Amino acid sequence: MNKAIAVFTKESFLVPVIAIILGLLVGAIAMLAGGFNPILAYTALVEKVFGSAYNFGETIRQITPLIFTGLAVAFAFRTGLFNIGAEGQFIVGMVAATTVGVAFELPAFIHAPLAILAGAIAGGLWGSVAGYLKAKRGVNEVITSIMMNWIALYLANWVMNSFFVPKGQQRSEMVHDSAIITITWLSQMFDNARLHWGTLIAVLAAIFFYVIMWKTRTGYELRAVGLNPHASEYAGMNVNRNVIKAMFISGLFAGIGGAAEILGVFHYQAILTAQPGYGFDGIAVALIGGNTPIGVILGAILFGILSFGAAGIKFTAGVPVELIRVVIASVIFFVAAHGIVKVFVKPILKKKEGGN
Repeated sequence: MNKAIAVFTKESFLVPVIAIILGLLVGAIAMLAGGFNPILAYTALVEKVFGSAYNFGETIRQITPLIFTGLAVAFAFRTGLFNIGAEGQFIVGMVAATTVGVAFELPAFIHAPLAILAGAIAGGLWGSVAGYLKAKRGVNEVITSIMMNWIALYLANWVMNSFFVPKGQQRSEMVHDSAIITITWLSQMFDNARLHWGTLIAVLAAIFFYVIMWKTRTGYELRAVGLNPHASEYAGMNVNRNVIKAMFISGLFAGIGGAAEILGVFHYQAILTAQPGYGFDGIAVALIGGNTPIGVILGAILFGILSFGAAGIKFTAGVPVELIRVVIASVIFFVAAHGIVKVFVKPILKKKEGGN
């Protein structure tokens, strides 16, 4: 029994590691095919991320929203739902936080938490709309959630232009200082990189994900409904309510991410000409992380490093940013294609067992 558990643990660890290595190798082959030096490219990536305190701090800043949207997608996955609407939930979280941050003047210990709470509730309610249509009308959440991304984009621009954007400007007024969650002393340590309390909140959100999903009755019901709604209903669980609840909690994570981006990074909301992209990247982060809280954090770190380091590769090695997306896509492919990766893992495990 213990031996079986040990093998399972090793396999769980080795599969994503080998998937990442294979993804990097495929990326290297793509660079070679394009006439670029992959060693120089990957060296430039590492230097870009870790070469200065400012860049390292900005990499952490880049990772933070990916944790939130990754958690949003992963939570829905765990309950049998496919939330492609984290992008829209992220945007309405931005709108709600901007509204509270600009429209109200309150003490800092009330203002900042209230703005974050507003973003969380807005994201949760936006997600619960797709949950309601799924539960009450049988409409596939993939269709409704992805369409609501566009509704969120144009609704956000309408709200900003109507109430918060000065005439002739392309962004809202600045949020009040009392709503800002930037950590000034920490930013100064990293050469004024835009570090904020949202990173800590993201880690706490991952802990909340774990506790509610695996340590509470609510989590048990959510997982049960996701696995078999008919059996869950027979057991006395309210399936419709749990579907809506799952999408609300999922949207809540993304909404906090949007709020943290406004309050911690920009301190204003610009008129959006395109979707930010964090919600869609969150799907990749959730897949890389195996839909687990710790996996999402690690997946966001990998994704954030590759995304932020892409600029270093472009300017130092001359490699187009598109090729970095090839690397990321390759990693996702190998993580998702467990069967292919296990072909490489099994010989390693057998060799270790034989050595024992």
